[in-house]
Amino acid sequence: MSNIQFGTGVVYGKPTAGNLPSFPSPFRFGVVQEVTVDFKADLKKLFSQQQFPVATARGKVDVTIKGKLAVFDPNLLNQLYFAQPAVSGRPQIADGELHTVNTAAVTVTNTPILEDWGVQYKATGQQLINAGGLTPNVGQYNVNLTSGVYTFAAGDNTNVVAVSYTYQVNSGTTITLASQLMGYAPELTMLLYNNFRNKYFAVELNDVTLGSISIPTKLEDFWISDFDGGANADQSGTLGRLLMDNF
Repeated sequence: MSNIQFGTGVVYGKPTAGNLPSFPSPFRFGVVQEVTVDFKADLKKLFSQQQFPVATARGKVDVTIKGKLAVFDPNLLNQLYFAQPAVSGRPQIADGELHTVNTAAVTVTNTPILEDWGVQYKATGQQLINAGGLTPNVGQYNVNLTSGVYTFAAGDNTNVVAVSYTYQVNSGTTITLASQLMGYAPELTMLLYNNFRNKYFAVELNDVTLGSISIPTKLEDFWISDFDGGANADQSGTLGRLLMDNF
């Protein structure tokens, strides 16, 4: 039976050269939707006086890989694309935390505040203005990041306000994306394989540099990230390997 394949296949990547992240590690791409490996060559045609070419030669071959995945793993993104310092813990946003203004102030639940993201009146959605340390008028506020106290004008007493701010949590990962010199990137070994009806098919590329990874949002749908990259011959002049069962 012919080697027929079905489904998305499975993709692995591991940083092996270039600008390596700390503790280079292999990663499996999560919930892959589709993957394409393209071999695209320049064709050079030789013509004489007649309409049809007398010879065709293949020139440069551009090898690209692209796909879609639905799992956002910060360590995968960092290991295979950014190669930046990563630390445990991350800022968390309290988005529209509700409080009733009493004695011209409210105290938020989580302190200290890392960054203020504004205050709205719950009833109308109107955004209040940061008074910048001056005595606030109605519709204005001040914030003390250390104590977590937001202060308002006395005329705002009894109003319900939605306060948004970030604070530090111990879970998750923070990756600081510093600007790097042109050319900075990890180089990966990537493996795409599939096994359908006991027939194995795989493409292994020895030196891939990812060009893009998207972070998309969509109304009433899952986030599906696009990625793409280009494959090069490694230092030995080898692009990779094609592995498959016979007919």
